[in-house]
Amino acid sequence: MMLRAEHLSSGYDMSQVLFDVSFEIAAGEVVTLLGRNGMGKTTLVRTLFGELPLKQHNADMPEGALYFTGQNVTGWTPDRIARSGMAIVPEGRQCFPNLTVREHLTAFADQRNPGAQELWDADKVFELFPRLRERARNMGNQLSGGEQQMLAIGRALVTNPRLLILDEATEGLAPLVREEIWQCLSRLQRCGQTILVIDKYVDRLIRFADRHIILERGRIVWQGHSRALDEDRSLWTRYLGV
Repeated sequence: MMLRAEHLSSGYDMSQVLFDVSFEIAAGEVVTLLGRNGMGKTTLVRTLFGELPLKQHNADMPEGALYFTGQNVTGWTPDRIARSGMAIVPEGRQCFPNLTVREHLTAFADQRNPGAQELWDADKVFELFPRLRERARNMGNQLSGGEQQMLAIGRALVTNPRLLILDEATEGLAPLVREEIWQCLSRLQRCGQTILVIDKYVDRLIRFADRHIILERGRIVWQGHSRALDEDRSLWTRYLGV
């Protein structure tokens, strides 16, 4: 099991956002995190990455715990979690304006997954996203939104992560660019990369993702495989607003 979350509760200061969230991601799986805006998806990602501490919202509930690659990483700092092999493509991309594309891909290069089937470096990212090769000398703030998203994915991949997390993977991107990102994720899946992805295009996600988790008001209300989600369109209407 790559990731196991047990009874996670967290939030911001006095505001509780997540309540008793438990799920697992097996090695090599692609799992999506779905839900309307404001349901706690980004909060969950920040909790997984150690940016938000766990809270015990109810004295009768067991304490929360997070396990990554078999280790109990509860309470670890974000940098320690990152070094253990978790990488995030953050919402908003957060590319550095004063670094070139190539500098992004060399400054963050690391080997955090020795057992990976495919090792990533700048040249392999350029094969995955040829447009970035054309922009190799451009600064981060000279790229389009789609190019910045490709760069953010490439920047995460060159760390050779065990688990890749994408927060709002295709938000605000043109349809052709969205399709390019999804094809990238499909290729990564075939290479055995474990992925947790947040996105809203359910009809496209069910084509390649293995399982799906739906959040509603900070709680998991449904988990299941793509076929089950595809067959029960009432879930889409009830929880996803489509």
